Amino acid sequence: MSVIRLPDAEGRLTEYRPRAEAPRPAPGGAPLASRVVFSAAHVVADPFADVAPDDPAAVDWDATLAFRRHLWAHGLGVAEAMDTAQRGMGLDWARAAELIRRSGAEARATGGRVASGAGTDQLTGPGAATLAEVRAAYEEQLAVVEESGAQVILMASRALAAVAKGPEDYAEVYGHLLRQSAEPVILHWLGPMFDPALEGYWGSDDLDAATDTFLDIIAAHPDKVDGVKVSLLDAGREVALRRRLPEGVRCYTGDDFHYPELIEGDEHGFSHALLGIFDPLGPLAAQAVRTLDTGDAAGFRALLDPTVALSRHLFEAPTRFYKTGVVFLAWLGGHQDHFTMVGGLQSARSLPHLATAYRLADELGLFPNPERAADRMARLLAVQGVDR
Repeated sequence: MSVIRLPDAEGRLTEYRPRAEAPRPAPGGAPLASRVVFSAAHVVADPFADVAPDDPAAVDWDATLAFRRHLWAHGLGVAEAMDTAQRGMGLDWARAAELIRRSGAEARATGGRVASGAGTDQLTGPGAATLAEVRAAYEEQLAVVEESGAQVILMASRALAAVAKGPEDYAEVYGHLLRQSAEPVILHWLGPMFDPALEGYWGSDDLDAATDTFLDIIAAHPDKVDGVKVSLLDAGREVALRRRLPEGVRCYTGDDFHYPELIEGDEHGFSHALLGIFDPLGPLAAQAVRTLDTGDAAGFRALLDPTVALSRHLFEAPTRFYKTGVVFLAWLGGHQDHFTMVGGLQSARSLPHLATAYRLADELGLFPNPERAADRMARLLAVQGVDR
């Protein structure tokens, strides 16, 4: 395979020789046993839709659902309509609701596991919402997810963060929703590095105080909480929270910087997983967890530890733009025919950032067809003025 020249952060062009072949884990295999693992999945835009960045999202439903079947085929669950799917960053509530319904139907047809996000992102008008409007918005989305047959993930709400006056407002809203939920839900704590509008969630900028409020809400409704999804990128804080959860309430790591150690766990317990990085790492992640299922923790770490450099690169600040790298790798990997995103978010990362993502992924052997990936990378470079 021919050498291509990749730009680095200083603007220098460095020669890189892509790998010639990439052994890939085959679909199928035994169900994952020791951990519950969800991949938060991206959406595929319709590249031929005549839309502007602020228009309602145009989604290629066939390619979007095909990617979910890819994840299910490897034994992973799908976390649907989450921030990885550009909720609040290009995917509006109307399209998210359609995604939830379509994905739920596809899961029933294929036997896949799916959990879907319920939030309040239909509250987009001017002015602050009231607590009553926040509750009503959550209830509308909760009903859509439950009717789809998916497990509910109660997502953090920008509207609630804006209107809540303190911890008691969070307790009131979440308590109301948990009392009426049909089945146990996953509570989602998304840190401000993923969404700056969620600063001070749970009623305090002090993370210790916020954690206490979060745990108080869970303790008041332990039968309605399947687990918590924590995305704070702080392994020590996640472990401390994990050890304080009521018996039977799972911790799903959302830490895309420290996931191997958190999933492996320690003598006091471990985290399950609900991760955006498991979108590009799906087959490898499933292989690693199956290795862990056999009791081979060293083999698990040998598979996942080398992926952390790629994950930290994709999720580097500003972290909320990690979706661009995820979709870019899906294009290079052949899961879609274009590098277009809803809301025009394909422009959110620089060419050097994307080139580094390509190199790290290629070195890991993530691309089923390395030659196709290299050709697509070279064509993107050519459009930006880099000749082979």
